[in-house]
Amino acid sequence: MTTNGFDINDLKRRMDGAKESLRYELGGLRTGRAAISMLEPVQVEAYGSHMPLNQVATVSVPEPRLLSVQVWDKSMVKAVETAIVNSNLGLNPATEGQVIRLRIPELNEERRKELVKVAHKYAEAARVAVRHVRRDGLDIVKKDKMSEDEQERASGEIQKVTDAAIADIDKLLATKEKEILTV
Repeated sequence: MTTNGFDINDLKRRMDGAKESLRYELGGLRTGRAAISMLEPVQVEAYGSHMPLNQVATVSVPEPRLLSVQVWDKSMVKAVETAIVNSNLGLNPATEGQVIRLRIPELNEERRKELVKVAHKYAEAARVAVRHVRRDGLDIVKKDKMSEDEQERASGEIQKVTDAAIADIDKLLATKEKEILTV
């Protein structure tokens, strides 16, 4: 719905952006299970610039606790290995030719609780982003030359969209929390 400067679809799109950002951040949290998304934040110094790992190698999950990184260019193996070590993921690469194997160690209870706290921080940041979008939408509605009834209806619509986005964020967090705490 577009009325003057107010567009609910734009607000939804911006809120979806906050949720996608949360998904990406949660994907990078180690859960004790191998997941390709764990290596998404890894940047490799390649050919004079920083590149995402997936642009210089193929990442796969051959076993539940093992990541396999098949480097395409033999000269890049050392750079990929260094990037993984420097990524602070707590993974120790074992290199066999052009294949780097990463064993995912078991998480102890203390580390699991720390990861849950980090996940909560990410979720709260996403909620704040959604609330900022809501505030922006409400500001636009207040500034628009609408009748009071239209303003009330638009505000209610914005609140519904916000509540749905927050609920989605809470679901993402609950899923990740369960995944982290599952031994």
